[in-house]
Amino acid sequence: MAIKKTKTLAGKACENISEPLQKAAMIAVKNCMAVKPKEQVVIITDENKKNIGIALWNAAKKLKAEAILVEMTPRQTNGEEPPPAIATLMAAADVVLCPTSKSLTHTKARRNACANGARISTLPGITEDAMVRCLNADYNKIAALSVKLKKVLDPAKTIRVTTKKGTDITIPVTGRIAKADTGLVYKKGEYSNLPAGEAFLAPIEGKSNGVIVIDGAMAGGIGLVKKEIKVIVKNGLAVEFIGGEEAKALEKLLKPFGKPGKNIAEFGIGTNYKAKLTGLILEDEKVIGTIHIAFGTNTSMMGGKVDAGIHLDGLIKKPTVEVDGKIIMKEGKFLI
Repeated sequence: MAIKKTKTLAGKACENISEPLQKAAMIAVKNCMAVKPKEQVVIITDENKKNIGIALWNAAKKLKAEAILVEMTPRQTNGEEPPPAIATLMAAADVVLCPTSKSLTHTKARRNACANGARISTLPGITEDAMVRCLNADYNKIAALSVKLKKVLDPAKTIRVTTKKGTDITIPVTGRIAKADTGLVYKKGEYSNLPAGEAFLAPIEGKSNGVIVIDGAMAGGIGLVKKEIKVIVKNGLAVEFIGGEEAKALEKLLKPFGKPGKNIAEFGIGTNYKAKLTGLILEDEKVIGTIHIAFGTNTSMMGGKVDAGIHLDGLIKKPTVEVDGKIIMKEGKFLI
């Protein structure tokens, strides 16, 4: 009896993986995550990002790791928890990579896995173009700038951001420790986005005041902003959203989460010289010459106190940033 050869779904998908994508995946697994032979490497993906998941899985296998590929149903919002079985798998792994439609960054599953010693990178919303462009970069160079900014932000008491388009917000941060998102995840419990490239921290809850004008891009599926989103901030909360359809969409996204969803959760500065503005917030927030301010959850690695179940970043172009009265960026140009 003749045996008919068949291909697995992974095998079929491999045929669609380009050489540049596979090269970028190897950089992610080998250079960024420092995967070693026999380590348990878990790739969490969904149907929308399967090719990227398989490329990472292939790369891990080539490094002789115990590579595990898991597909879940796409989450509905950024910050929504994965199924319990996947959370358990993450916590048991040495290395976890999450190319998914929605972000697993600000989830208990990710935090618990890191606490258990897993090295983790999340790739929320990643596209093949962004993967190829932004991972073919000198991550030592990106890391150096990210660490330099962390050293500026760590002792800071107050950050002020202004732009010609109307942003003028004061963000108290006394005692909050910044994170340098270098993309080099070598130690147990460490975490990064991929592509990486930012320095960020959590503002003190209930203290930020002013106006944010989001003119670059907005997370939550909103993408590139056509009409600026003006957000009025009082005592650490976004209390009013002014603008067009994008402003209405942002307000609608945050409303189900109440006051925690409107928390001013993050201040970040992009440091990836390969990143460009595309509407994919994962890449947009890494663009040099921009800052981002997020709403919602600021627990996770940020050290904040709000767990809202959602985390949405808004990108601001050409900002002037003052740290304790000293200008470190003027209209998008670093002065440090």
